[in-house]
Order: sequence, then structure tokens, then C-alpha cells
Amino acid sequence: MSQIQPLKTIAKPQSQLQSQIQPTSTLFTIDTCLSILQKSLLNPFIAWILVLCLRAQVTPLSHPSWILTVTYATSLTILWVLRTVNQRVAHGVPRTVDFENEVVVITGGASGLGLLIAQNYGMRGASVAVLDVQNLEECAEDVFGIGVLYIRCDVGDRVEVESAKGRIVDELGTPTIVINCAAARINGLPLLELAADAFEKTIRTNLLAAFHLYQVFLPGILKSETGGTLVTVSSVLGQLTAAGLSDYAASKAGLSALHKTIEAENRGNPLVKTLLVEMGQMSTPLFGWVRAPNHFFAPVLEPVQVVREMVAAIDSGRGGVIRLPLYATLVEWYAVLPAALQRIARYLSGIDAAVIQSREDCRKTN
Repeated sequence: MSQIQPLKTIAKPQSQLQSQIQPTSTLFTIDTCLSILQKSLLNPFIAWILVLCLRAQVTPLSHPSWILTVTYATSLTILWVLRTVNQRVAHGVPRTVDFENEVVVITGGASGLGLLIAQNYGMRGASVAVLDVQNLEECAEDVFGIGVLYIRCDVGDRVEVESAKGRIVDELGTPTIVINCAAARINGLPLLELAADAFEKTIRTNLLAAFHLYQVFLPGILKSETGGTLVTVSSVLGQLTAAGLSDYAASKAGLSALHKTIEAENRGNPLVKTLLVEMGQMSTPLFGWVRAPNHFFAPVLEPVQVVREMVAAIDSGRGGVIRLPLYATLVEWYAVLPAALQRIARYLSGIDAAVIQSREDCRKTN
């Protein structure tokens, strides 16, 4: 029985990486529409400008246009305040981030999302260490830029992780920002066709590696006077599983649960921030073989979009959850739907059919 051989991610300069990955997302998506609305009609500052315009026209306070505009602006302002208060109550006051004193560790940083993050912080002069299983020591400067410490490390091996930490502490200092981007390749096989060792490898890379990483690096963050940030890159598939992705979905569900447990255990420490990133499909080799079921409602993310949101949150010192694209923010509500509606929603999403069809296409080409 033939198995799919998904594309392996190989670290290359970003210019080469972008030239090989054909973006499958479209410009016009529901996320684009929402972004435009948030910057215009749903922006409370814009709404109050309309109020000032009416006031400049000496509009009577009893006029319907004045009443509606003030009510609209007030409603948007209240929602904005509530959202801000919710963020503060849930995740506390942001910690102060000073990259002269921060040491950033990125796992899985030799390709895809991790590579972009490493290049971003490397170009800004931050102390960055990248852990990955690929042999890039000799060309690390060409891939990441000057000043980035690259360590070949299997993060699923506890001994190698501890050894890497010792080297990072000696050469850069105590890590304060730990970003877990390590991920196993997608097997894309039904449960009955999936080999046990392939399942174990996925769990080892996606879940057990995170356990080792956090147990090794979290104590240093807890001892730091300025605290630190733990970033977990998970997937929306941990909550909305797809046919043929049993190993990947199970590992990502466990990864999200592990992150939430760490957050609960350290909630009393205001200097320890946790950031969970649950995203949909990205245009990277990891999911390059999967066709998106609907480009408007489920757009394929470009890595730079995710990096922009992650870096903004890390730099601001806040914790929380980042879910991209828009449908990822709604997935949590899926579990509370009646079973019949869940089945309808799943059918309409096309997620199972997309994976199955993509797998068949791969088999025909191999």
C-alpha cells in the first residue's frame, strides 16, 4: 500500500523559499473584508469623527442623524473598552520587553514560519538561537543572517535539548522568549493506513518535544527578573480535526492543552506570558499538497501574516491567543453546536473532502 511522501521543509534564504512556494491565497477574502471594516466603519475613532462632523454642521441634538451617530460611536467605544478590559483580566498587564536583555529561542527555525521569525529578530539585532534537526551550521549565516546562533538539535530528545540550553546560556545568556515552531511532516493517511512508527514520530515531534522544551527552559524564565514569554504554535486542526490527519490533529490538540495547562500553572506570575497561536492552513511545504476547500471563507495564510501578528504580540509583552484566519476564531463555538448542526457545518466547510481529494491527487502524481 503506497504512502504519501509529503514535501520536506528545507531551510533556504527567504527569497528562494518564496519563489518555490506558490501562494494559493487570494486577495479578496472574508478576512480582507473584515480588516477593511475594522479600519473604517467599525473603528470607534472614525465613528467619533462623524460625530464631530455633525457637530460642526450645528446638527440639532434631537435630530435622528445625531442620535444614531452618537449611539453608534458610543456602542463601538464600549465594545473596544470591554475588549481591552477582557484582555487585561485574562492575561494581565503586559511585561516590559527590552531586546538588549532578551534571548530568543526558536525551535523548528530552519524553515517555514520559524525561519521567518528567526530572520526577523536576527535583522533587528536580538540575541537569537535556532534549534532544528537540519545540518545548517556551515551555512547558518547565509540562512539566518549575522549573529544568530544555530544549534542542530532534535527537540524530541531530552538530552539534546538540555545540551542546547547549556550552550545558549554560555554564549547568549538565559533564554527569556521561547518560541516552539517545531512540527513533523504531514503524513495525510487514514488511520488504518498509518504506520505506528509514523504516528509516534508525529507525537514525539509535535507534542513530546514541547514538553521537553518547556520543562528545560521554563525554570530560567521563572527566575528571570524581567520574566519571559512562551509561544506555542499549534493549529486549528487541534479543535476541528480532518479525515486523514489523525496523528497531526491529535498532536496539535495535545499541544494546545499542554500550553493551556502551563498558562494555568503560571497565572499567578505577572511576568510570565504565554502566547498560543492556532492557525489555519499556511502556504508552506508542510501543507503545500492540501487544496484549500474555500479561498474566500478559509483563505490560505502567508507566513508573513502570521509572523506579523506573533511578533507584534511578543514585542508588546502581552500574552493571549492568536487565531488566524477569521474562521479559526469561530472554531471554539463548533463544539457547542448540536450534533446535527456540527455535521452540516463540517460538510459545508469541505475540510474532509479537501484532504481526501488532495491525498488522491498526490497518489496519482507519485
